[in-house]
Amino acid sequence: MNILAVSPRQRIYPAIIRASLFTNSDSKMFDFNQICVVLVNTSHPGNIGATARAMKNMGLSKLTLVQPEDFPSGVAVGRAVSAVDILDNARVVSSLQEAVERCGLVIGASARSRNIPWPMVSPEQCGEKAVAEATVNKVALVFGREDAGLNNEELQLCHFHVQIPADPNYSSLNLSAAVMVVCYEVRKAALALDERPAVAEDEHWDQEKANSEQVEHFYVHLERVMTAIKFHDPENPRQLMPRMRRLFSRIRIDVMEMNILRGILSNIEYRLDSEKKLKAQLEGNESDEEPQQ
Repeated sequence: MNILAVSPRQRIYPAIIRASLFTNSDSKMFDFNQICVVLVNTSHPGNIGATARAMKNMGLSKLTLVQPEDFPSGVAVGRAVSAVDILDNARVVSSLQEAVERCGLVIGASARSRNIPWPMVSPEQCGEKAVAEATVNKVALVFGREDAGLNNEELQLCHFHVQIPADPNYSSLNLSAAVMVVCYEVRKAALALDERPAVAEDEHWDQEKANSEQVEHFYVHLERVMTAIKFHDPENPRQLMPRMRRLFSRIRIDVMEMNILRGILSNIEYRLDSEKKLKAQLEGNESDEEPQQ
């Protein structure tokens, strides 16, 4: 480790001992860098530091922060202890959509039941899905605000919601504790990879899954076309788009399927535009044929 190589952020931190990431044979069979922990609008920097420590305990190192209220922070450094390298390399972005745009699988932590039910997984299922997906795509594990969690729009960016089955008499978990539970399940699933039987032939797929950025472009296109054919009224949406999001999140369409759907939508737009031009042309011809007074 080169002690002279110091990042700009490290210069504002107090001098502390920085331990390198512990590695062993299990790190060779699974790439933990494929999985990113995303914290949305975290209010207390201590929770960011504690999250970094929990991540490093479980072998994860990719941290993305969406509009943190106080970062970088000496408080975060103090709570991170020997996981300051995760803070140094943390990515800070302005929206959850930006944070997950390159991810093929997004799982959001939710402690509340929603108006529209969403596919739910347990922490154990979350770990298994994340590890399975990480062999081909990047994965985001998303955690919301300390006091309010993720809002409806943010939860709709997720393919699945994970809920930790805490005691209902006191179900509120500290942010870093929730991250630890989920990251533990990820590590447990990763360590079990070599013990699993070979993947069944029908589970192989010929195309990679569409990532979040591609899916978001599709939703914009879909809403535009549904509005054009008057199937969707933006002034009175009746939860149509959230339900469409739930549908396609559940299906997990691949890139080829996405291209087919976008092609269908583009063809509809082309037909609508052609009919509009033809109608305008006919109306123009009729006006030209009107007898003059």
